[in-house]
Amino acid sequence: MPKRKHFSASQKAQITLEILKEEKTVNQIASEYGVHPNVLYRWKKQAMENLPRLFEDEARGERTRQAEHERQVNELYTEIGRLTTQLNWLKKKSGYVE
Repeated sequence: MPKRKHFSASQKAQITLEILKEEKTVNQIASEYGVHPNVLYRWKKQAMENLPRLFEDEARGERTRQAEHERQVNELYTEIGRLTTQLNWLKKKSGYVE
């Protein structure tokens, strides 16, 4: 019994892209790489199902970065306000006049 071939994610993506180009039949690609055609059909189906998420994640990532930026700006303004209040209080208590 022959050993199973293990493909990395990038190899699977490259083979799946070759399937999507439709320049060769699935059977031709299967024999070229030594993979059963059913496996290639499964990879193609998986790619087609997950392709829309690729672009959703990009938009979600941008929204997440924007929200993180807003949170950080709010924290910094809060810190500036707190430090300004402390500075004014210290000036008042020490009798410092500008």
